[in-house]
Amino acid sequence: MTSSAPSTLARRLLSPSKDLPPLLQSPNASPELNAELYDFIALALRAFVNPWWSKITRYDKEFLPDITRILTHVVHALEARALAIDLTPLVFHDIPVILASHFRDYHNVAEKISTSYAAGGAASLPVLFHHIQPHMALSPDGGIDREYYRQVVDVILKYCLPPEDYEPEAERYIVREIILKVLLDDVIPKISQPWFIQKVILDELGQEEEASHLFKPPSPSPTHNSFSISTLLVIILSAIQSFSGACLALAQAYKQTVSTIKRVNQTAQPATTANSIGSNPPDNQPKQSAASSYSNTPTSSVFSLPPIVPVEKPPPSNLTPPLIDLLAEIFTLHQRFASSILTTFLTITAAFFSPFLDRLLPYLLSSFLSPAFFLNTTRTAKRTLFPNGYPGPPPIDPTPEEQAHMHSQLVNWRPRGAIVYLFPWVFGPDPSATLGRALEPLSNQHCNMHLVVFLLDRILVALFPELIGERPKQETLPLTRTVSTS
Repeated sequence: MTSSAPSTLARRLLSPSKDLPPLLQSPNASPELNAELYDFIALALRAFVNPWWSKITRYDKEFLPDITRILTHVVHALEARALAIDLTPLVFHDIPVILASHFRDYHNVAEKISTSYAAGGAASLPVLFHHIQPHMALSPDGGIDREYYRQVVDVILKYCLPPEDYEPEAERYIVREIILKVLLDDVIPKISQPWFIQKVILDELGQEEEASHLFKPPSPSPTHNSFSISTLLVIILSAIQSFSGACLALAQAYKQTVSTIKRVNQTAQPATTANSIGSNPPDNQPKQSAASSYSNTPTSSVFSLPPIVPVEKPPPSNLTPPLIDLLAEIFTLHQRFASSILTTFLTITAAFFSPFLDRLLPYLLSSFLSPAFFLNTTRTAKRTLFPNGYPGPPPIDPTPEEQAHMHSQLVNWRPRGAIVYLFPWVFGPDPSATLGRALEPLSNQHCNMHLVVFLLDRILVALFPELIGERPKQETLPLTRTVSTS
């Protein structure tokens, strides 16, 4: 039967003769997400591969579809591995521990500058930090060892590509060097810049140029000293409106809280493995699992993914202590009496409600990683990288004055509402100094390199335990090649 699908860019460029197969094999993956991913791949291949390949030969129309076929294998393998890992310990334990260790070690190193520990002041801060957090992929001056990541990417390709695509060295080298170029020359140097981190924080806080009109005084108007009934009526009606609005907000918050607590308590096993990534919340999941979807795929001689049978694991526990410890390290809460008491109170309260919080946090994570989140992320990345269908001009780094302005915005940031009165009680008499100290561990690019590398290693090891010599269990991740018996 001939398909009547519209002739999109991905259809014309990647598969002109037949329909594109689903890029994601999970039954909960929406068709819109598959279409956006294919459109992203088509734009990338047209921008970065087609220009130089058309100079070699303009008549070969099979090169881009063949690359798409290889990328499909990689995406299927990554999806299978993502569906098999449990994100709860990674998000709520490992990543907070790495971040807290970075802040703690930076503060320790900063206190040793110009002392005998720093060779009488001869050793710089990045060198001292490297001695505390050594990594074979980094040099003391912050340089990245390309050979380290070359071997890492080679291992990843070994377990993502079928043998017929991995064995040709030329094909593997080209793919590997492209990945290294994007990762080591574009991504890591960019995200380790202090101004980039500060800009991300500002974007998350919603900090915009609103200071001039947040608390704008009312425009002058003619006033009368004499008291009138209309003025009294306006005051009474405004008070009633404010009170009713507050009551409605409290009622809505109460209903939302009760509904969330009921759903969390009804969840027997927190669905925070990647089985819930890109799917609906746990109580709305269909009975059919990803395993049944893969098992219905007919076996063939091509590289395919057998069924994934999730392993029953005990639910995670004690998820809140790493988060509280991270907040205490970032904002130096233990150095002030009031904030130290608050930290102790939060620790005791979290320990008392630990069984419920150990179910609530994974539930919130699975709700956050919704289909809409991945769809919006893909669309945002496509609009950012290909604003007009082609790569836009590289963004210009902010000037030192603009970087200083971003730093000043973060240091002078204050919350809105009544919580602003509690801000000095938690952050001390000078909140700006506390926020400035919180930004110091992220103000050195060489030290940020260590943080990025450690986080990247942890994520890659979660996806590919073969990198540290471990083999994923067969019932958890059977990534093998099947041969047709028919």
